[in-house]
Amino acid sequence: MKTLKVVSSFIFLIIFFGLIFIYGKPSDVTKVPNFVINGVQINVEIALTPEARTQGLSGRASLGEKEGMLFVFDAPGKYGFWMKDMNFPIDIVWFTPSEGNEAGLARDLRVVYIKKDAKPESYPEIFMPEENARYVLEVLAGFSDENNLQIGDRAELVY
Repeated sequence: MKTLKVVSSFIFLIIFFGLIFIYGKPSDVTKVPNFVINGVQINVEIALTPEARTQGLSGRASLGEKEGMLFVFDAPGKYGFWMKDMNFPIDIVWFTPSEGNEAGLARDLRVVYIKKDAKPESYPEIFMPEENARYVLEVLAGFSDENNLQIGDRAELVY
């Protein structure tokens, strides 16, 4: 009887950890509670891995009015974006961490470049900032104008 309990417990643990391994893998895209720019709160998904950054919003049917995707790179650079497989126009906003806020996932960001109304039919054109950035936000086209975004504006990631 005791042997049966031990074997049953062992089988249960194998199944349990197998399910965690199969279904518990971390996602390439992470949700952040709040991204605030010019007083406007945006629900963002964060693309942390090369695969998530390559996929981005491609193939999606739409995006909510106050939703976006934030691309996070390991180091500052002039990261280019294209509209491959996009189904709707977007604004693309490049950010750099504010001074003294460069380590890890920065909370305080500064706008360094804005590409307004990037259209799906613009592919294969590549949009690039004029200066290095470490973060890029994609939001619905018109967001930048509606919220008067300008180079130098501050944004904040609130966890």
